[in-house]
Amino acid sequence: MKALIYRGPGRIAQEERPYPEMVAPTDAIVRVTRTTICGTDLHILHGDVPTCESGRVLGHEGVGVVEETGTGCTAIRRGDSVLISCISACGICENCRRGMYSHCATGGWLLGNRIDGTQAEFVRTPHADVSLHRIGNGARDEALVLLSDVLPTGFECGVINGKVEPGGSIAIIGAGPIGLASLLTAQFHSPAAIMVVDVDPHRLNVSKELGATATINASEGRAAEEIMKMTGGRGVDCAIEAVGSPQAFAICEDIVAAGGAIANVGVHGGKVDLHLERLWSRNITITTRLVDTVTLPMLLRTVQSGRLDVMPLITHRFRFDDIVDAYGTFTHAAATGALKVSIEA
Repeated sequence: MKALIYRGPGRIAQEERPYPEMVAPTDAIVRVTRTTICGTDLHILHGDVPTCESGRVLGHEGVGVVEETGTGCTAIRRGDSVLISCISACGICENCRRGMYSHCATGGWLLGNRIDGTQAEFVRTPHADVSLHRIGNGARDEALVLLSDVLPTGFECGVINGKVEPGGSIAIIGAGPIGLASLLTAQFHSPAAIMVVDVDPHRLNVSKELGATATINASEGRAAEEIMKMTGGRGVDCAIEAVGSPQAFAICEDIVAAGGAIANVGVHGGKVDLHLERLWSRNITITTRLVDTVTLPMLLRTVQSGRLDVMPLITHRFRFDDIVDAYGTFTHAAATGALKVSIEA
């Protein structure tokens, strides 16, 4: 089969790989029909994820058709059209019973990290009954592939952890796919104000189209000052860090209101300063989270019903033979205008 292989920091290649082998009776093999590239894949290329070793098939998002199931699978059958969760979960360990699938004792973020992932023609998926979601009619595959990771990440790590409430105020720092997913799903809770901060005018325009009440260009270094003006000096109830940089986190610290929340969503490859000398008395909450995908079934129903339109997040389309070019387009998003790329196998 064809697969996209990580060959160390800054290096990828499309190569031929053997068809995957079943390892456990709860495994399934899925023929991937569509996949995409995540910002986390770029963090791997930058060397920020040491658990991903050279030679790994990348990718943790996709939809496809089940080719084989192990003897332990009871819910998933051969021939099922399925959505592949970015998180593999047994559903029965202590952490899974707490809804913390990302820290499953035998799962978690495996695909494209600790085991071969979805940027291939076939993928072995552990704990298939819990980690695969049967899909029917009602939405295009390229819309559903965004449910593997980006939508639940924005919702769970940003909106839920940030305690977004009706009538509240939100600032999303970073208008990449994760920030825009937070923007879309925050509107489930009817906040009064959603401010989006970025340095890319194109992404700020997209944010406006998707429901932002205000946008702030951070290129001049006055984003926090602008937000404080907009809120009458109070700050925001929820600041969502959707970049993974010290600068973005610093803005969140500067704009969070007393009693508010900073919800970190971004992947950080280096240290970030926490200014407790300013925040210790502010009654704020700071949260971190690796997506658990526990909201994926709800999001799947919402997208399939047409109540949530995620298609504006897809800006570029490729065939699998051109996946290296897709990485180039996604990596240079400032020049290409890329948000999410759709890759058809």
